[in-house]
Amino acid sequence: MEKGLVLKSTGSHYRVRLENGQVVECVPRGKLRLNEFKTTNPITVGDWVTVELNPNGVGLITAIQERKNYIIRKATNLSREAHIIAANIDQALLVVTIVQPETQLAFIDRYLVTAEAYRIPTVLVFNKIDLVDATYQSVLDSYISIYESIGYKCIKVSARTGLNLDLLKQTLQGKVSLLSGNSGVGKSTLINCIEPELNLKTAEISSAHLKGRHTTTFSEIFELSFGGFIIDTPGIKSFGLVDIEKEELYHFFPEIFKLSDKCKYYNCTHIHEPGCAVIEAVDSGKIAPSRYLSYLSIYDDENEKYRPKLK
Repeated sequence: MEKGLVLKSTGSHYRVRLENGQVVECVPRGKLRLNEFKTTNPITVGDWVTVELNPNGVGLITAIQERKNYIIRKATNLSREAHIIAANIDQALLVVTIVQPETQLAFIDRYLVTAEAYRIPTVLVFNKIDLVDATYQSVLDSYISIYESIGYKCIKVSARTGLNLDLLKQTLQGKVSLLSGNSGVGKSTLINCIEPELNLKTAEISSAHLKGRHTTTFSEIFELSFGGFIIDTPGIKSFGLVDIEKEELYHFFPEIFKLSDKCKYYNCTHIHEPGCAVIEAVDSGKIAPSRYLSYLSIYDDENEKYRPKLK
């Protein structure tokens, strides 16, 4: 038996690097595919697994080691509940663009809520800064103001001009980092800039719809020459939340959680109750309206009854 790190997952086959450095193609033992797993992928990139080597050189994954953490979202495959994006992560880097394409605030907030729920520190990487002209500068400034005021680290970079790529490398150094974002925000291009030898496939933005095209098909982890690992993931169009109870949702909005103990009622939902410190903070501009709207949307997408009008 050997212990190894899952470098790449294609759904049914896995590339695993053993502790001795050998890289082997593996398949899971049949019992790992049992329906007890409520995810589309019982094994994911970043997992440490136990491998039994066969004479033909193909490995058999016999067990998954206990995970430090993982990040998960609703799967598109409705037959299972969720899809694990990656496991054993030190930090997540969400790549955001203001133009070509535009990353929606609601998408950012859903991603951050999941990262908070699984206790994964997140950095927002604002890419394609070279495309931000005077028209979009105020939008960029407002995005950064919202998230820096909450406590999230924001980095402005440009793969085209090289802006702050050294700072990005410093952020990645010595850590296992998950790189996520919408299709077309430049994840693979950024990786190529900081680690040219990887030469990952990239594609141009669709000129017809200004949307990204998927270039990364499967999640894969790469070792960085300057120390650490980076996990490249397929572009995400939407981010459905998993296993977060309504009553606990406010815990994962740091600025809401911070004020929650000042509410009149201990079980305040921060939606309709009198004496709610959160609603007062929204009305006074201390909490960004976009963040509060994201909270309401996630809390109950269908119930409009108790949604107060924002002033």
